[in-house]
Amino acid sequence: MVRNLQFIDGNLIPSDQEQSPFQIFITPTTVELQSLVDRYGIDSYNLSSALDPDELSRFEYDLDARILSMILKEPTQYAPEDEFFFKVTSIGIFLTPERLIIVAPQEISLLNGKLPFKLATLNDVMLRLIYEVINHFLGHLKVINVVAEDIEDKISASMDNKYLLNLFTLEKSLVYILNGLNQNAMVLEKLRVNARRLDLSERNVEILEDIAIENNQALKQSEIYSNILSNLMDARVSIVSNNLNIIMKRLTILTVTIMLPTFVVSAFSMNVKIPLSQLDYAWPIIVGFSVLAAVIFLVVWRFWRK
Repeated sequence: MVRNLQFIDGNLIPSDQEQSPFQIFITPTTVELQSLVDRYGIDSYNLSSALDPDELSRFEYDLDARILSMILKEPTQYAPEDEFFFKVTSIGIFLTPERLIIVAPQEISLLNGKLPFKLATLNDVMLRLIYEVINHFLGHLKVINVVAEDIEDKISASMDNKYLLNLFTLEKSLVYILNGLNQNAMVLEKLRVNARRLDLSERNVEILEDIAIENNQALKQSEIYSNILSNLMDARVSIVSNNLNIIMKRLTILTVTIMLPTFVVSAFSMNVKIPLSQLDYAWPIIVGFSVLAAVIFLVVWRFWRK
């Protein structure tokens, strides 16, 4: 799917023109990828890398063709079937002298919401896209923090491994997010170093530095969340084990409490001559002995526990 956008009064709006200055290719076909290679001279390997979720972030600039190729890591759209696993994929940004081309494996909504700065050039749009990628990471971190706190509350009363496995999945997600933010940080640094060669204005460089700060903040935040989950995981495992031990103790007490009356009743039910067998009130007396045995056990257990 191809989305075409154009500038009107400093804003990007949908366009019907095939040669619009800004194009987004969502899960492009082989034919569409080949057309980008033939029409704009974009390297086919870089186009394929934009659709590979395991591809590393990188920055390349063809000085002769004046084509900037950039692969960034971006969080995927979360779905319920992911079961608390926040995945990270790749996105390709290709800047030619005439247009900006985005190649992504999923639908993107990077131009929605409030603009942090005015869009006047293709460089502005490129920086806006990078800013939204970082903002998407921050949004996932907030969700992970809320989900982790909710799971921690449930663990305090849990006896199985379900919520522990959910926390392990969140911890795994944070590892991927950390890796993605770290890779993006290196790309942002390369952009800053090559700002003059890329014809970035002073305003663009200032925006790029602000974006780098946002990325570093997201990186530090994800490191904090990852350390908290990792360091407290043993404590949470102990909580689940302790909850299970408490349940087993209660079941053991209940079993012994029931076993003593059963023993009394069984003793008086033997097919031999025993005391009370000739009395008319033998049955209520035996039941009374059974209840008394259970009460004595519970009283003794309480005093012994203290």
